[in-house]
Amino acid sequence: MRRVVWRNLLAHKVRLALSGLAVVLGVAFVAGTLVFTDTLERTFTALFESTTADVDVSAERAFEPTGAPGGAPPQPLDAALAGQIAAVDGVASATGYVQSPGVYVIGPDGKVVATGGAPGIGTGWDPAEGLGMTLTAGRAPAARDEVVLDEATAERTGYGIGDTVELLTPGPRLSATVVGTLRFGESGGLAGASLVAFDTATAQELLAAPGTFHGVSVQAADGVGREELAERVDAALGEGLAVATREEASEKRTEQLAESLGFIDVFLLVFAGIALFVGSFIILNTFSMLVAQRTRELALLRALGASRRQVTGSVLAEALVLAVLGSTAGLLLGLAVAAGLRWAFGRVGLTLDGSLVVAPRTVVAAYAVGVLVTVLAAYLPARRAAKVPPVAALRDDHAMPDGSLRRRTRAGAVLGVAGGTALVAGTALDDAPATLVLLGSLALVVAAIALSPVLARPFLRVAGAALPRIWGPAGRLARENALRNPRRTAATASALMVGVALVTGFSIIGQSANASIGSAVAERMRSDFIVSSAVTQPFSPQVAEEVRGLDGVASVGVARLGFVELDGEPTMLFGVDETTGDDVFALDVIAGQGGAPADGQLLVDADLARDRGWEVGETVAVRGVNGEQRELELRGIYETAPSVGPALLPLATLGELGGEPLDRWVFVQLAEGAGAGAVREAVEAVVADHPIVSVKDMGEFVQEQQGQVAQLLMIINAMLVLSVLIAVLGIVNTLALSVLERTREVGLLRAVGMARRQLRRTIRLEAVLIALFGAVLGLGLGLVFGVGLVSVLDGQGIDELAVPGGRLAVLLAVSALVGVLAAAWPAHRASRMPVLRALATAQ
Repeated sequence: MRRVVWRNLLAHKVRLALSGLAVVLGVAFVAGTLVFTDTLERTFTALFESTTADVDVSAERAFEPTGAPGGAPPQPLDAALAGQIAAVDGVASATGYVQSPGVYVIGPDGKVVATGGAPGIGTGWDPAEGLGMTLTAGRAPAARDEVVLDEATAERTGYGIGDTVELLTPGPRLSATVVGTLRFGESGGLAGASLVAFDTATAQELLAAPGTFHGVSVQAADGVGREELAERVDAALGEGLAVATREEASEKRTEQLAESLGFIDVFLLVFAGIALFVGSFIILNTFSMLVAQRTRELALLRALGASRRQVTGSVLAEALVLAVLGSTAGLLLGLAVAAGLRWAFGRVGLTLDGSLVVAPRTVVAAYAVGVLVTVLAAYLPARRAAKVPPVAALRDDHAMPDGSLRRRTRAGAVLGVAGGTALVAGTALDDAPATLVLLGSLALVVAAIALSPVLARPFLRVAGAALPRIWGPAGRLARENALRNPRRTAATASALMVGVALVTGFSIIGQSANASIGSAVAERMRSDFIVSSAVTQPFSPQVAEEVRGLDGVASVGVARLGFVELDGEPTMLFGVDETTGDDVFALDVIAGQGGAPADGQLLVDADLARDRGWEVGETVAVRGVNGEQRELELRGIYETAPSVGPALLPLATLGELGGEPLDRWVFVQLAEGAGAGAVREAVEAVVADHPIVSVKDMGEFVQEQQGQVAQLLMIINAMLVLSVLIAVLGIVNTLALSVLERTREVGLLRAVGMARRQLRRTIRLEAVLIALFGAVLGLGLGLVFGVGLVSVLDGQGIDELAVPGGRLAVLLAVSALVGVLAAAWPAHRASRMPVLRALATAQ
């Protein structure tokens, strides 16, 4: 049987290669994702390990904030603490350090050096180099107007020693002379970030406060272990400080990184799963058709004494060889995928240094996934092959039994009812989890796949009714060929259906998100201009102060992002001043009083109040990241509005609780009769000294927010192109095998006068029918999925349903075009088939 397996593989190289390509693409995405995420983890782990001292001491946060860009600001420590730690037995050195984001280099062109979202970090120079800074040229900074740049930033900007550089800091804009360059860590890689080192006094003034540090870097004396030193330091300092060894600090930072970037792994693996799921249809179709074409051959094997198990094993062996070869190619292609992902993320600031990491788990996962999917997809055709009766070897007209669709139809109907019930429950019930809608949508997809052979017949008859009238015999043959084997047509269309359903669903979600953003800003925010950071970083309150003094400005409101615990639960909220609360945020107050909260008060939204059981007038316990605690009176409850946030605190209160004294948004309102153009020019003149800050009117602000959704949607749709590409391969494969299966029929058609052009048209029309069937099913499922998910995302800010009809019409047209393109090669091959050889073929 081994010879039979190898002979069949060599005899069907082209057919199997097309199926193998589906395995290759799916495995490549799985392997590429794992390689990329392992490389990402290695980059940061190495960076953390090489830039952490033996023991690190920092202020212990009262809680760990979550869900915020950049995390919570570091809390200052008294500089005298470094001397206290230095006196502990076993300490070789204890150096205080200042390190904080918010420092950006302005290039020679006057623009901020792009970090693609990575932070611009400012730090105090560490003479002990305990934080991993190594001077590579020049000298250390010694005065306020001197800085050292990291090598990558210096190379990117062209700045050299002696050049004057402009810097943006959380405080004032600063001009300084470059006196040196540094390497950070062993590799010098900063994952896209920039690093500027000041002398200690300047760093304290700009990034912390005079006489304070953000932490203390401790080096152990010879013969003293890190854990032992950490215990000694901890015992000497008492409570309120976090003491961690290098390993502990590195592990904590790595865990935080994995948590914040874990969505990348999940996101990419989901699309790899989609690719494999779609590819399984191609493999199933290929082996079903190969088995059908080899009916006499398999029957002859049975007649010569081969058992059913041997016949099944021979088909599965072919699948196994295909799986191993496809997985190997997919693993190699996965390296290219990982390299592409590294390049793409590097373009947006996440630079990964060093070579790609190929861990043993990646190799195991690649082969396990590729082999499992391929063998499972080939199992049903293999079982059918074993049922070929030996007498079939003596007959030319024997066909593989198609089996009844009753059992499949019943299963599909049950799944359809269950999925529909879950969707109705998910959309009708209050606070229903989104997973209920997702599970219901998944059940409907599987139901559609199960029912697709039954649904194919009426669809093909209706959709293909006009073909004979327009294209005559070619149209009639195309419709009949598609109807001849509804299982095959359905399996081929199902691959495209999955891709179209996902594109449709995410298009609805994206369009609804854009519509919701527009309405939320229009309803909840009142402002003529908004000043905000182009790199999502906070900026100096000096901007708001200068804008307040401009002619034509009636009021200037400020909003800051903050982190507190409300009755023991971490919460991200806004700190606002009296102007913002009264004039900018148009709150729909449902209980108590609106307006800006005064000292000792707070406002919360309806969802938060309901979840915690709060009522107006109650006292709420609030704790800041610095451990400070306050008792605040609940002044009012407003209708939930994601653009406003779950709670509002006074700016002063937020500052007392460890909030960052930097603005996130500045809202400008014009005085009566003031010219919008003149005021905007004046505001832009103010922010000219702050290149990371931009001025937008409300329309531009809405477009900026919608642009972020559009960018995410573009990435998602780009990933879904992979599933559509695999679906195209499925149509190509099915048509090519169908042409081979109908070789004698093609010869007869040519013999009775069908022109090559008519034959090509027949195959193209058949492909269009298959593609349209899959597209229509996909559009229907995508509409259900998108509308259902939007309904349960109401509390997340997506409260407007918008269906992009034009885009979906284009998607339907593109699907028809996909059918035409997929049929090009099979149609050309069929039209070039020699008539006499086709007639001599035994089927």
